[in-house]
Amino acid sequence: QLNMAKKKEAFLKEFQEGPLQFKPTYKFDLYSEVYDTSEKKRKPAWTDRILWKVKNLSEVASKEDEFPEEENLISVTLNSYVSHMSYGISDHKPVTGTFKLEMKPLVSDPLVVLNAEGEWSAEHDVLIRYSTVPEFPSSAWDWIGLYQVTFRHVKDYVTYAWVEDDEISSSKDSKQVYMSASEIPKTGGEFLLCYYSNNLQSVVGVSEPFQV
Repeated sequence: QLNMAKKKEAFLKEFQEGPLQFKPTYKFDLYSEVYDTSEKKRKPAWTDRILWKVKNLSEVASKEDEFPEEENLISVTLNSYVSHMSYGISDHKPVTGTFKLEMKPLVSDPLVVLNAEGEWSAEHDVLIRYSTVPEFPSSAWDWIGLYQVTFRHVKDYVTYAWVEDDEISSSKDSKQVYMSASEIPKTGGEFLLCYYSNNLQSVVGVSEPFQV
């Protein structure tokens, strides 16, 4: 039924689905893995499905030539597509899919370039040097965070410095910001720096990993 609908309905044609390598997920007797034993004896069916579509940004871009049409900025790979037979509170069995999502940057060069200067340790204050592209919309609320290289979220910083309040020098090409020694992890390890833009509400620069 779904395959027939995909041939007829234009909005369904571009949706993808992984291979159905699990048993039909409907209709079961409650709290069991037995298909319908009622008088209706409904035929088992793959009723629960996961479909996906990657939108071409040119479809939704408000300006002409805002994004190159031939470039796919987002790619999705299906890693697993399975049913879970152990759940029995419904006459359906739940289905899950896990995906790998890759996004290409919208800009080829970073808006902010960051460097950890000198040797970093908890024995002395440390310095960060950074530079921005000329048109970068900086804000007094921008900050630079110190992260372990395994961080998963922008809020996972170990500590941070305000780019204006903690600035110690400025030139045409770059600026320097300090972090207090008391904020640097004494256990050390591998870290990196991220510049967070308040105006853009995102990380716009990431340093190379370095040792503390």
